[in-house]
Amino acid sequence: MIRSHGAIAIASFASKCDELVPCRGAKCSISCGATSSSSSSSSNSSENYRRTLEALKSKNRRPKRWLGQNYMVNSNINDEIVRAAEIQPGDLVLEIGPGTGALTDSLLCAGAYVIAVEKDPDMVSLVSERFKDNPRVKVLFQDDILKWHIRLHLSNWMETIKSPSKLVKVVSNLPFNITTDVVKKLLPMGDLFSNVVLLLQDEAAARFIDDSPKGDEYRPISIFIRFFSEMEYKFKVDRLNFFPPPPVNGAVVSFSLKDSSQYPEVKSVKRFFTLVNSAFTGKRKMLRTSLRHLYSSSEVENALCSIGVIETARPHQLSFSQFVKLHNTLAAQSVTEMDKVANA
Repeated sequence: MIRSHGAIAIASFASKCDELVPCRGAKCSISCGATSSSSSSSSNSSENYRRTLEALKSKNRRPKRWLGQNYMVNSNINDEIVRAAEIQPGDLVLEIGPGTGALTDSLLCAGAYVIAVEKDPDMVSLVSERFKDNPRVKVLFQDDILKWHIRLHLSNWMETIKSPSKLVKVVSNLPFNITTDVVKKLLPMGDLFSNVVLLLQDEAAARFIDDSPKGDEYRPISIFIRFFSEMEYKFKVDRLNFFPPPPVNGAVVSFSLKDSSQYPEVKSVKRFFTLVNSAFTGKRKMLRTSLRHLYSSSEVENALCSIGVIETARPHQLSFSQFVKLHNTLAAQSVTEMDKVANA
């Protein structure tokens, strides 16, 4: 189910920064349970805009386009993200790309323990300095989050923290250009993460949420997300809430991760996704054609007929559950054929 909380936007930002506005840092000066409003959003945005500029000026840096750096400058939205993640005191949170530490601040305000992983060494220095007096945050430099050994680092970090939480939450304002790869890395880790809340490109959110056959955005990533999680669209974020503003709007989405016992029953997870990815290599091709490097045309046709689908079906005509049935049917057929050969 898609639930939209509406767009949170600001009209404009101050064009210059004349004074340093101190961050909340280790001391939280707002009520994390307060509900943001459109009237307070605009007044706070200029302050957060100045704060962001000062943070960047302190390191003599500008946002790096090649790193996808677009900083959130509306603290109300950061607080909304924290509420969307249902952060409670003592929760363990992985934040990917803390930037200037604005979202980190809201997480700490809610009582979370935060391990923040950043690619930009200047931002690592800035965030480390900003929260140097707060023992509940750890900032790490990592050049490529996709190559980072998440389990090893998080297990070591969790051993040092006295928290009743057994699972970690991921809360992040992701660079839009790495969204899909990060989602693919995190969602299969339901034994480590309870939920993943991301601020990502609104168009990407639409792609991810569309798991209905014949939908314009129906593709392998839709099936991947459905397999490993339950996704919910939280709210839209106007692009003017970022500095510099990206060309598109953002959206906050939540993924409630499944434990492996909750996964659909398939013969092989790896082979299931091999089938799905192969099926969509030619979206308008019939499955008996796009899957011919895996199975013969007759095998695919027989499997489709056995699950109640026409033998000329194309990938966008199959629902998630039908892809599961197709995989299991083809896998069973292969075993049967192997048995026949072995007993011949």
